[in-house]
This record gives sequence, structure tokens and C-alpha cells, in this order.
Amino acid sequence: MQRETVNSESLWPRLAGLPLVIEACEYDRLHAVLAHEFERITTHVRLVGEGRDGLGEDVSVFREDGTALHESRPSLSLAGEWTLAGFCEHVATLTLWPEPPEWDGARRFRNWAFESAALDLALRQAGRSLHDVLGLQPQPVRFVNSLGLGKEPSIEPVRRRLARSPGVRFKLDAESTWAPELVDEVAATRAVDTIDFKGHYGLEVKHPEALGALYDRVLVAFPDAYLEDPHDLPEIARRLGDHLGRVSYDAPIKSADDIGATPLAARAVNVKPSRIGSLRELFNVYARCARDGRPMYGGGMGELGVGRGQIELLAALFHPDAPNDVAPSAYNEEDPTGDLPVSPLPPRPEATGFRWATSTHE
Repeated sequence: MQRETVNSESLWPRLAGLPLVIEACEYDRLHAVLAHEFERITTHVRLVGEGRDGLGEDVSVFREDGTALHESRPSLSLAGEWTLAGFCEHVATLTLWPEPPEWDGARRFRNWAFESAALDLALRQAGRSLHDVLGLQPQPVRFVNSLGLGKEPSIEPVRRRLARSPGVRFKLDAESTWAPELVDEVAATRAVDTIDFKGHYGLEVKHPEALGALYDRVLVAFPDAYLEDPHDLPEIARRLGDHLGRVSYDAPIKSADDIGATPLAARAVNVKPSRIGSLRELFNVYARCARDGRPMYGGGMGELGVGRGQIELLAALFHPDAPNDVAPSAYNEEDPTGDLPVSPLPPRPEATGFRWATSTHE
């Protein structure tokens, strides 16, 4: 089977007409304590029909305040016979929140949970896999472990993981509190593929001079790393003028049109399905990147369940040999037990549905 990812036409039409029968919807709570004692809570959305179930994962909330799906358990008009496209259009008309979320991006995250569950169910009801319907061959997935270096930045989180999994590579959240010595220590590992500045999350820049110094250090210490979501400031743009080929964007990318409207003329794109929130638009993004010849890599939002495997599967189909921020969930624990999976992950799509077969500690 030949891979068709170079095709600049969206593959969404291959999925849109899949028949879908829904009889019920259920919600299951997922919980884990991750690195730096960060409590992560997500919800499995389970659509049931014709003796099968389809799963998606809602990553839209970070605390239980009554708005999580497993708390509010909304009664939604989902039952019926649909096409996949018709169901997705219907979901867009529903009120999925008991009250408006604090930030608008959460709407797309929740929408993705229902659309991905519907895709899984439609494929399972048809007895087919995603790669079969798309005509693509899954490939081994190269991944990176995304993490911060702590409130008091230290190389220890990197060292712990390298000790457990010597070949692991990283995407690191940069902080202006990184001392020059720490930057040099981390760079000496030669294990960093991406530096994430998180410059598009609406966070206040309290010390512009320290931020500029951070960029100066990073540009020298990590000459081959992707530079993700740089701050939209004139002094930063001047520093990045000779590095646009390795600037990438994540937070601003919610549609194919956003790719051409970023503050800098960057080449690479972090394709984050939950942030895009729509199957149709996700495949438009893939097509746009293929048409432009843009490098892509995948990203997630701390998924604890089926959602992690789904983004690993998409990476296996569309950008396998990239620094995909889709490391198995165990990498996000403070001190994981047992053996950690190594990169690249062998492709393990389930025989039917939109699922990645899990293994120990993944």
C-alpha cells in the first residue's frame, strides 16, 4: 500500500460518508498525577450503537468544577442514524457546556472528543480501520517527551528520563529563569528536538530583557531545534530573522487558513487535533501542509486514555518521522515504574476503528 500524504487534496471525503448509528452516550472519568504533582483529569466520551462503542477523549478541563463531562453528564440529542459528516455538523449545533468555558479553545477540545468518538464508532460498525479507509500505511512513530524543568529549573527531569530511556528525546518548555549554566547542561545531552516558548498563551512578559537573553542563549545552544510559538515581539522577531526555517507554530493553528497568517513566516506546524477540534478541518490542515511542503509534527494535551493512542495513530499516518509530541502517557509521570516504550513506536492500529492498540505502560 502506498502512502498518499503528499496528496494536497483533503482525505476527509473518504470518511465523510461513513454510516453511523448511535443509541447512547456515556462518560467515564480518567485521572492521573503527573510530573511536578500536576493532577490531570480527562473524560472518555463513549458512543454506543449496534453492539459496538466508539471512544474519544475530552481534554478541555484541568479541574473538576462541575463543567467536566463526567460531572455534568449532559443529555444530548445524539441518537439516530447519521453519516459521519452529518453527525459532526449536528454536534456543532449542540450546547456541550453547562456554562460558557473560561477560554474559547476549550470548545474545540470538547468538540474533538465527540467527533473522534464518532469516527471510531463509524469505523468499528463498518468493520474497517482508519488507515484502510484512508488508503495509507502506518509507519513507526518517532516521539519526544514534552516537559518543563520545574519551578526551580533543573536538569534533573531530563536526567531521570535519560537514565530510564537513554534514547529518549525532548521538547522543553523554555523559561526566562533558565540560567546560562542550565542551558549548557541541557544542550550537552544532545537530546532536544524542540524548544517551546509558549509565546501565544496570553501570558504576561514581565521581564523583556531576561526573555531576550533566553532567546539569545537558546539560539546558540540548540542550533537544530524547532523554535515553537515564539513571542510576537519586535525584538524577538529580529532575533529570529535568520532562523525562520525552524520556527514552528502550535497555539495559533486552529485551521488551514491560520497556517498562512502566523506572525512570522515560519515553515513548520505542530498539528494538534484537539486544538483544531474538527475532523474536516484537521484533514484540511494536513492537505495545506502537503501543498505547501511544510514539515509537520503532532502534539497532544496530556491525554490519559484513548486520545493519546489516536494522536499516535494520526502521527503514524501523516508525519511519522518527526519530533512528535505524542510520547506514551507514562513519560508524563514524575517517576514512572516499569519499562518505558522506546522511540520509534511500532505501528499498532487496531483492526477496526480509530484506535491504537495499547501495550504495557502506554
